[in-house]
Amino acid sequence: MTVDEVLARLRDLAEPSRLPGMARYGIGAGTALGVTVGELRGVAKEVGRDHALAGDLWASGVHEARILASLVDDPALVDDDQFEHWAADFASWDLCDQVCQNLFRYAAAGWGKAVEWPTRDELFVKRAGFVLMAGLAVADKRAADDRFAALLPALVASADDDRPLVRTAASWALRAIGKRSAGLNLLAVEAAEQLRGSGARWVATDALRELRSPAVRRRLATRTSPGR
Repeated sequence: MTVDEVLARLRDLAEPSRLPGMARYGIGAGTALGVTVGELRGVAKEVGRDHALAGDLWASGVHEARILASLVDDPALVDDDQFEHWAADFASWDLCDQVCQNLFRYAAAGWGKAVEWPTRDELFVKRAGFVLMAGLAVADKRAADDRFAALLPALVASADDDRPLVRTAASWALRAIGKRSAGLNLLAVEAAEQLRGSGARWVATDALRELRSPAVRRRLATRTSPGR
């Protein structure tokens, strides 16, 4: 399918009555058509993997086309320049999260950006760094605990941010890492305790509520770690 054919397909699926609700939640940044993520996943199955098409969809500037780009792109072909180019275009939290969860966490540069981006000041780039940490904790099934433990100093160093979209992502990352194994749970709790005395106290409190819950502790007690 060409980019024009895909955009026409999205316009056929669009329901403008959805736009006010999306806008209330900060979704779309004024470029949305009103297509659901479920519908986008259906289109992605029709299209299949297509790196060139993903680039064209991204260049269209249409919100849903950019989410679709993250669904059809090939992570093996995503390089550092694409990470930076697409991240510079993040204009809403949902686009940031969808691209990181659908594509970036599976690309080779994902681990490096998970450490680098939290140090950046741009709202959605910084959020993306923490979202990548959370996404890797779920998606990279074979990575050893040590690799995730190495993310925690970067998380602690950058979590002191009073912007809600950043601090909620930092908590998400801390919780995701801490729910991966019993050993990482202890390290994540230690990291949260460090944050208690900083401007990131909200992050610590939010994360500890889940990390110390009996349900999480019971689940981790029976989970086998990928190893060290």
